[in-house]
Amino acid sequence: MAAAEAIPEKKVKLERKSKIPTLDHPTDVVEAQIKSVDMSEDMQQEAIEVAQEAMEKFSVEKDIAQHIKREFDSKKGATWHCIVGRNFGSFVTHETKHFIYFYLGHVAILLFKTQ
Repeated sequence: MAAAEAIPEKKVKLERKSKIPTLDHPTDVVEAQIKSVDMSEDMQQEAIEVAQEAMEKFSVEKDIAQHIKREFDSKKGATWHCIVGRNFGSFVTHETKHFIYFYLGHVAILLFKTQ
């Protein structure tokens, strides 16, 4: 298990796959802002894409988190945890190379794996 280290903010622009509005972005471009990460570049991109997909399908934060968690459990093996919201604090322990904390618009997403 490892603690996440703060990194310089990283912005990733994604073209949306559809015109369905998300919680905060009725426009066609969503900018992901990675705040803290201990994860491969490929997995980071996948996390952002799965989160974007969840926000297109759902409007309730719990449902967004549930979708992301289930997708990562299915694709990457158990046990993933996901927290989605506008205002929360956290302090977690995670498997090395399995942590990301980022924003899509004004919504924060924390995704991490434990043993």
